[in-house]
Amino acid sequence: MPRIETRIVTHALPPIDERGTCGMEGAEIIFHGRVRNTEAGRTIVGLEYEHYEEMAESALSEVAHEAGGRYEIDELVCIHRVGMVPAGAASLRVQICSPHRRAALDAMDWFISEIKARVPIWKWGVLDDGSRFPAEGGRLPLEPPAPSPDR
Repeated sequence: MPRIETRIVTHALPPIDERGTCGMEGAEIIFHGRVRNTEAGRTIVGLEYEHYEEMAESALSEVAHEAGGRYEIDELVCIHRVGMVPAGAASLRVQICSPHRRAALDAMDWFISEIKARVPIWKWGVLDDGSRFPAEGGRLPLEPPAPSPDR
């Protein structure tokens, strides 16, 4: 069974330990998802990530464990940042260790696609005046219905 670690943080991602944790595996892949300075054709100062805390942590762990069962990997570590993330900063780090590069690459591709589809984290593009808009590909949180006028 692979070692799985998932975390959602509200601060900058910690530095990578250059010694690594993969040991003698053949492949170690590290992915950093960085915030671009444009979103949907607009210049932004960053992305604001919102999440449903309990559900997001559980879903992220579930997807990571599924990856561990689907692919021949020895380790998967994922740290996802929420809150305001400035352009140029990393909002996601995924590290996968495997005896074989193809398994690690396939696991990485699958894992990132699944967290985007299944983990309740929503992103908003933030403009320099502080206004925000739904980021491309981002899902919007469910909004409560508006109160009826007779209440």
